Amino acid sequence: MAETTEAPKAETSTRGRPKTRVGIVTSNKMQKTVVVTVQRRAPHPKYGKIMSLREKYKAHVEDHDYPKKVTINEGDRVRIAETKPASKDKRWRVVEVLEKSKNV
Repeated sequence: MAETTEAPKAETSTRGRPKTRVGIVTSNKMQKTVVVTVQRRAPHPKYGKIMSLREKYKAHVEDHDYPKKVTINEGDRVRIAETKPASKDKRWRVVEVLEKSKNV
């Protein structure tokens, strides 16, 4: 008996949209990198109390060179998006600056 095997269909693999977060820059003392703190409110898994949680992300900024050319300051609100790994810790990039800090 001759078995017919179907060729695998060429799937149009779409990756979807990258995750985005909005946070405040807490450190800009690195070249091409800023640390963004993102705060969110979520219920405790067991007790249900609403808690304020925070997480820090290292994000890539191409035109930020710390001592010479500072483009993003501490206190700025920025939107970051997920991207391929740029280093050991960097998996995010700054998409846009939403609001500049008042204390410059």
